[in-house]
Amino acid sequence: MGMRDDEVVAAAGRMSFGSQLARTARRFPGRTAYQLDDRVCTYAGLDERVSRVARALRSRGVGRGDRVAVLMRNRLETVEAYYGVCRLGAVVVPINFRLVAGEVSYILRDCAATALIVDGDSAGVAAAALSEADSVRVVLATDSAEDVFPVRAGAEAYETALAATHGDALDVNSDVNSDVNTDIDMAVDVAESDAAFLMYTSGTTGRPKGAVLTHQNLAMACMLQGLSIGGTPPDGEVAMLGVPMFHIAGVGTMLPSLLNGGRVVVYSAPAFDPVAVLDLLERERITSCFFVPSQWQEICAVPGVKERDLALRKLYWGAAPAAPSLLRALADTFPQAPAYSAFGQTETSATTCLLRAEDADRKMGSVGRPLPGVEVRIVDEAMRDVAPGEVGEIVYRGPTVMREYWSKPEATAEAFAGGWFHSGDLCRMDDDGFIWVVDRKKDMIISGGENIYCAEVEAAIDSHPKVAEVAVIGAPHEKWGQTPVAVVTAADPSDPPSEQSVIDHCRARLASYKKPTAVVVVEEMPRTATGKIQKFELRRLFAQGN
Repeated sequence: MGMRDDEVVAAAGRMSFGSQLARTARRFPGRTAYQLDDRVCTYAGLDERVSRVARALRSRGVGRGDRVAVLMRNRLETVEAYYGVCRLGAVVVPINFRLVAGEVSYILRDCAATALIVDGDSAGVAAAALSEADSVRVVLATDSAEDVFPVRAGAEAYETALAATHGDALDVNSDVNSDVNTDIDMAVDVAESDAAFLMYTSGTTGRPKGAVLTHQNLAMACMLQGLSIGGTPPDGEVAMLGVPMFHIAGVGTMLPSLLNGGRVVVYSAPAFDPVAVLDLLERERITSCFFVPSQWQEICAVPGVKERDLALRKLYWGAAPAAPSLLRALADTFPQAPAYSAFGQTETSATTCLLRAEDADRKMGSVGRPLPGVEVRIVDEAMRDVAPGEVGEIVYRGPTVMREYWSKPEATAEAFAGGWFHSGDLCRMDDDGFIWVVDRKKDMIISGGENIYCAEVEAAIDSHPKVAEVAVIGAPHEKWGQTPVAVVTAADPSDPPSEQSVIDHCRARLASYKKPTAVVVVEEMPRTATGKIQKFELRRLFAQGN
């Protein structure tokens, strides 16, 4: 059934990423959009593949608003899947490929995913997770379905599914309806307020929550970033996608180039290799890239890094605190490329505050000032603004703030109490408007750019037969910034749990990066008058080596 004239006109102005890709492909059909190793994808080629993804999903019963989980490493098929799901009007659910089967299964069940797109590296985990996720009706695997899913009937090869449909080239002379799609059967009017991504971020209760990010949230995040730093001219500018695409930082790196036809080089490796990264930066003449502080630390430590012939013009770091020594090392190693600090969180479509390179020295340690269009307050428990220099919770309002937590009305209401989004970060603002993070109200550890929530780790350790009680804290770590440490009391003081047994217990229940790196057995926990464990006291004692 065709669209009414008023619907066609409305669709012409949409900021949805499926239609935006079509516009960019018409402007720059032969320009490289994404590349990985020797594989190069032009905008026209990407647009065609994205239409195939959308049609393949739709022919299998996936429709507007359905959740499509994507469990893959950084690869061109991941890019295709994200845009294809958006073009269909469905919702992308990126899943961390480091998670174990139980964690993946929970996400699939929580969002009632209809489909899963997975690569061979995650096939085993996916197959195990699907045994407990009945809502998933469609599985597309980027490798042989027979080899990948021996225990799951109905899995199909990704390429076979795409080959069975079509992705008509765009007609530059087509009317406004082509902004939605060239095929009337595939015309989907995706509104800006529609959900584009459902990004899972762990909660203090130990279970992850899905942050609903709309097309408008993400489009405005791209635009506000451009206003703050300056847009990326497509000619001669090359961005590197070096962080995982399941992370909001990866999505935030992937999308902005689409607005102006830029080129993105995708980095994909089983583990981070700073030498390989430098080789790629040099070979592809990359001009901008984002890494978490621990990765930048490794890059700066590579012998001969200063002698490399690099084209870098801008550096970005974020997702975890950076030590002053690292910031000085960045300035010394890459004097031609100013470094920008990005601060924010998944629920705000990534960046809310930016520390510009010209302010890095005089405001070292600050996360900068809010982006244009992002309203910020620092408030006390009663939502009263605190004075400059005083500590309070930073709260946000603006077009990049998520719509809601998926199917969690109580958590959503709590997060938006008073009409502002509560970040959980305790901050202070100086007289110049620069913001400094003091602590995290939410019990969270950031290790190598990954969020680790203590309650989730504690829940896993609590089931250890020799553990009576557990408290997980973040301890400083030279490489990762922070690392989890478990403080436990023994069920039988004469037979306490060994450190290795607790770590092994976690390894079977949690992603590897979440397991504690040390276990400390104590006779009793420090407590408040009401019986709550005083974690700040545990942190103090651990820092003193007690």
